[in-house]
Amino acid sequence: MENFSETNLVQLCGSPEGPPRFSHSSRGQDFYLLPLRVRRLSGVEDRLNLTLRKELLPAAASGGKLAVTGELRSFNNHKGDGPKLVLTVFVRELASWDGEDLNRVRLMGTLCRPPKLRSTPLGREITDLMLAVNRRCGRSDYLPCICWGALARRAERWDTGQRLQLEGRLQSREYSKLTEAGYETRTAYEVSAAEAEEAPLL
Repeated sequence: MENFSETNLVQLCGSPEGPPRFSHSSRGQDFYLLPLRVRRLSGVEDRLNLTLRKELLPAAASGGKLAVTGELRSFNNHKGDGPKLVLTVFVRELASWDGEDLNRVRLMGTLCRPPKLRSTPLGREITDLMLAVNRRCGRSDYLPCICWGALARRAERWDTGQRLQLEGRLQSREYSKLTEAGYETRTAYEVSAAEAEEAPLL
């Protein structure tokens, strides 16, 4: 895998699912949430959440497919509803698109939790990673990643604190959770790594 200077880069091309809706205000700016559907080669669609500034709304309202460049962000959900860790793509650039769907994520960060090797119900080996990726402002995003097969077995041997660089795609995955009201269908987001390797320490 080639070296890259960007520590957090997301490139998506897909179809918006409805209009943007207001999310929150921060430091005098309004931000909006826009779900984007991105089709895999298998035909399965990932439903990914975009966060965009108000000035990008005209580009998002084109009515067709969109090309997105941004960063993968995480924040803790303190409301009690839904997942505790929420992932969104913070949009830097947005434009109309008429080509094929695209889903590409490139990250460089620090492994902040011991890797966990497990097997799926179908017997496939998978390793869960949690990668801390620094922002320019000094904060960090904590991003769940997964590796499969031979890469999963290699990833299990990495130590907490190891610098890693990886490339893959952002995926959504539905699961059932038992709550006081019964089983609820929820959506988890993670980076499925196609390539991952150790990176030089800073």
